[in-house]
Amino acid sequence: MFLQNNNKKTKKQNKISYSLNLNKTISNLSKVSLINIGLGLFFAPSLFAQNVPLKPVDSLPMEVLDQQILSRDRQSLIRAVDHSLRYLNIESSRKAYENYNVPGFTRERVIASLRRFRELVATSHSSAQLQQAIEREFRFYRSVGHDGDGTVHFTGYFQPIYRASRQRTDEFRYPLYRKPSNFDSWNKPHPTRAQLEGVDGRGTDSVIKGNELVWLGDRLEAYLVQVQGSAELRLTDGQTMTIGFNGATDYPYVSLGRELINDGKVPAEEMSLPRLMQYLESNPDELSVYLPRNNRFIFFNETGGQPPMGSLNVPVTDERSIATDKSIMPPGALALIHTRIPQLNSDGQMITPVTSRYVLDQDTGSAIRGAGRVDIFFGTGDIPKAQAGLVDWDGDLFYLLLK
Repeated sequence: MFLQNNNKKTKKQNKISYSLNLNKTISNLSKVSLINIGLGLFFAPSLFAQNVPLKPVDSLPMEVLDQQILSRDRQSLIRAVDHSLRYLNIESSRKAYENYNVPGFTRERVIASLRRFRELVATSHSSAQLQQAIEREFRFYRSVGHDGDGTVHFTGYFQPIYRASRQRTDEFRYPLYRKPSNFDSWNKPHPTRAQLEGVDGRGTDSVIKGNELVWLGDRLEAYLVQVQGSAELRLTDGQTMTIGFNGATDYPYVSLGRELINDGKVPAEEMSLPRLMQYLESNPDELSVYLPRNNRFIFFNETGGQPPMGSLNVPVTDERSIATDKSIMPPGALALIHTRIPQLNSDGQMITPVTSRYVLDQDTGSAIRGAGRVDIFFGTGDIPKAQAGLVDWDGDLFYLLLK
């Protein structure tokens, strides 16, 4: 059954309310909050107690609809929809939707919504035609955000490309590990990060010695691969190796950015991915101080050239896949985000226009908690890294269901 819309505002009032929220969002962009790397290094936990994370809205202002589907990346969006449909056809998706607590969000209705949206994207001849069809056929559900008023904090993540070696050498000394064969029988609490990789990160005294998968030449890079959950590695023999998440120890995520701020090393208003890396590269001895504070340790396997995979075990798509809290948000569903998304302009300069983008909810992360957090996947390499490192601001999140 459909959610009953208790919002008595007229469409005009809704647009005014939305515009006020967007103005608040833009004004907050100058107040850079705390750091995100990968699936969110830090965001203050919400004090707002969510019951129902999504609420229906009567309408959306015209300016929030995605204007570049047909002109830029129609096929990538269709592929992202297909990935969600693939997930929704497996048994785990059926179980995920059995107890979902937002009325109307059934697995069958999400599937029908994706199929119709895919058809509209594939056959529409103009953005205006597509926009009109979506508004006519779909209902929008807005996230209540981390404040109950719809404010959602956005961050970005990416898949890095690093140099690496299959063998330990004088240059490549920092290992990433396979999941030990007896991992499922480990007693809790699990070993700490220092016990697993050594205080110096080289694994000299590691309790999992012998499970090394590959070695990197930079300790911070090896740590960032753990944060991102996947990587493309350029090996010393000229080959390319791809690795992906294959398990983690049972510890909560601890933010490096938050730790540096708490210790007075970097002011909160200056914290960003480049600023974090700059500080630690300038103070390499402090890696042994700060990295061991995050005991959540990630294991990897070789993925044979597969694209980066999300938590639904389907590929994530550049700027079309998001990570949310899967304990409250509908897995694989179609969504619309409205926030600033970094882009290169025609002069090769990075700009951050306010943008609307249809996305698929296909991933999650240890720091992505509550209705007020979204992480946007930007892709693989240096440009996505630059884009993801900039995203640290507020916006809006809507989900779509076929009426």
